[in-house]
Amino acid sequence: MGKGGRPQVVFSDEQVMKVEALAAVCTKGQIADYFGITEKTLRAVEGRQPEVSTAYKKGKAKAIESVGRGLLQSALGGNMTAAIFYLKTQAGWSEKMKFDS
Repeated sequence: MGKGGRPQVVFSDEQVMKVEALAAVCTKGQIADYFGITEKTLRAVEGRQPEVSTAYKKGKAKAIESVGRGLLQSALGGNMTAAIFYLKTQAGWSEKMKFDS
C-alpha cells in the first residue's frame, strides 16, 4: 500500500531564483502565497531543499545591504534623521542621557 495524499512540492531552479528575488520584499507567508502553497509547506520544502532556505536568506541579505548602503549615504550626506537612526541602531546611541551630578 502506497502513501496517500498530495505529492511533495519540489522547487525548480527557476523557482529557487524567484524565492531569492521575492525575499527582498516578501515574508515567507507571502512567498508561499505566491507559489500557491501554505507557509508550512514552504518550510517543509526548505527542509528538503536547503538551497531554497539559502536563496531566501541571500535575498533578504542583499536587500538589507542595499537599503543600509542608501541609509548610510543619506546619513553621510547630511540627512540628520538618517544619521540619528543609523547611530541609534548601529552604534547604540540613545535619547536617554545620563548626567553626573
